[in-house]
Amino acid sequence: MRSENLAETELPKKIALPVFASDALSSNAYATQEILLVLSLGGAALLSQFTPWIALGVVIIYFVVVASYRQNVHAYPSGGGDYEVVTKNLGERAGIVVAGALLVDYVMTVAVSIASATQNIASAVPSVNRHLVLMSVVLILIVTFMNLRGVRESGIAFAIPTYAFIIAIFSMVFYALIRIGQGATLEAESANWQIKPEATFGGLALVFLLARAFSSGTTALTGVEAVSNGVPAFKKPKSKNAATTLLLLGVISMTMFVSLTWLALYTKVKVGERSEDLIGLPEGQVQKTVIAQVANAVFSNFRPGALIVSIVTALILVLAANTAFNGFPVLGSILARDGYLPRQLHTRGDRLAFSNGILVLALMAVVLIVVFKADVSKLIQLYIVGVFISFTLSQLGMIRHWTRLLKAGVSPAERRTMLRTRVINTIGFLLCGTVLIIVLLTKFTRGAWIVCLAIPLLYLLMRSIRSHYDRVAIEIAPAPDERVELPPRVYAVVLVSKVHRPTLRAIAYARATRPSTLEAITVAVDRDDTNKLAQEWERREIPVPLKVLDSPYREITRPVVDYIRSLQRTSPRDVVIVYVPEYVVGRWWEQLLHNQSALRLKARLLFTPGVMLVSVPWQLLSSKGIEDRPESEAPGSVRRGQPAPEVAEAFVDNEISGTPPSTDRTP
Repeated sequence: MRSENLAETELPKKIALPVFASDALSSNAYATQEILLVLSLGGAALLSQFTPWIALGVVIIYFVVVASYRQNVHAYPSGGGDYEVVTKNLGERAGIVVAGALLVDYVMTVAVSIASATQNIASAVPSVNRHLVLMSVVLILIVTFMNLRGVRESGIAFAIPTYAFIIAIFSMVFYALIRIGQGATLEAESANWQIKPEATFGGLALVFLLARAFSSGTTALTGVEAVSNGVPAFKKPKSKNAATTLLLLGVISMTMFVSLTWLALYTKVKVGERSEDLIGLPEGQVQKTVIAQVANAVFSNFRPGALIVSIVTALILVLAANTAFNGFPVLGSILARDGYLPRQLHTRGDRLAFSNGILVLALMAVVLIVVFKADVSKLIQLYIVGVFISFTLSQLGMIRHWTRLLKAGVSPAERRTMLRTRVINTIGFLLCGTVLIIVLLTKFTRGAWIVCLAIPLLYLLMRSIRSHYDRVAIEIAPAPDERVELPPRVYAVVLVSKVHRPTLRAIAYARATRPSTLEAITVAVDRDDTNKLAQEWERREIPVPLKVLDSPYREITRPVVDYIRSLQRTSPRDVVIVYVPEYVVGRWWEQLLHNQSALRLKARLLFTPGVMLVSVPWQLLSSKGIEDRPESEAPGSVRRGQPAPEVAEAFVDNEISGTPPSTDRTP
């Protein structure tokens, strides 16, 4: 795709909802389960007593965050999301902190979602439990490939499964209501099991346990920020469409969350952090996820229904990873544009996707999956910290944003609107800050410390990258009165090992540049070979003097480097150009057999001021077939239908003649 076709990749709301909201929707697959897992530490009695209140708290904080972020997308439609809001209102350092938190959050989204997807697959197919890590890695690779194809194509591909998940969950809830109305008994397979409590909780211990359960339940909020970070991907009017999508996300997601939590309590689902905590679980059987147990209970008289729910749940969790693949590269591109990440992350690929950012995200997610062995309970402890750091600082930034605008002087109607939105953001800031404190207190020792360490390290890394770019910019900036000056003389040197066609081509190229002085040099590693080379040189009457460099210790690189540097020291203002014949090979192992001396020599000479290196390629026959391989064309050339440019062979007929070839390429 050409850059002018970027508008074709923009998303309507019906496609943007599954692309950007799949993360938040999928969190319903494990949010209720995380609440029940924590409360199970105190025994089954705590489940029915406190789960509804914790769920209510999650719903309240969810809609406050949604309302707050609807203000964000209108105020900052450029797609920087929390990073842009915080940087512009709280300063550069706070912006980098948020950026680091968001990057960590995106990586965790992929790891947690994919690991949870494989866990749900294992609930339907128990044999998968032996290959959780392998399946997780394969799923990440599939999502990576889909996104490298471009945002619109992946959006369409993921729309149907997301809507299938929404329909499946609400159909399950509706069917459950019908069966309850008919007097059917809905019980999960674990309904009659017992939970072995770790301890008796009371007083402050109970408060801490409830706080921990609430912080686990707030995983339902993950993904809300994805919409504000992806505003540029929406069709116009971008802000309005993004805000509408955000509201739809909140209504659908929280309706699911409340429904699944109610069904889990109604069917008496039991889960434990360890299988040993469940008294009644058959030996050798792995406990199923909450959503799988609920589906089996509701569809006890229609088994295909439970299987469908398990399948679409796994699919939506895979699509949740896709949300990160849409958000991480965009944020990485913005950070690279601002100089905080390598600039390669700012470049779009030939499918108008930020290919480098996609690959970086995939690599880091795979590392987490392998290190934590695709264990959701361990991964999820790292998840929510970065989310609420960005939530909290973003709302503080928005408060400052509206305060600054109010001071600038606005109309009465605008003032009322700004005051209302500032109140919304203030409530969001207070609640998100409170949740962040709870998360840190309850999860720090259970793995959140890793994220608390990773974010400062990312902060230092990004600051270092920015400092490097700033130093380089100062170093290479021309003085106000600086002019382009031509060197007094150009000294050209051609490296020669044998008299063959690559050497003759290099000589022809060097002569075509018409340097002030031109000579060929060779290193006398073997006296007999050197004599044969000199004789062949004279026999062919090559009109370039050949200089032989002595090498008592049979080194090649050092004599050449010393000679080139001596030329540069003799005339510091002159430019020395070294022409290096190199082979272009078609097989990876051929590279190990050729060009090694040239590579070592170039590595040494690159650090010598006033010395320029020119590679003169010679295509071996093995490289010819590469031209027919689609993957080796210039990016996008195959899909654009553009033929590979023809390589002019203007020098071939003149390599021996001594007449410099014409540089006129007009046919």
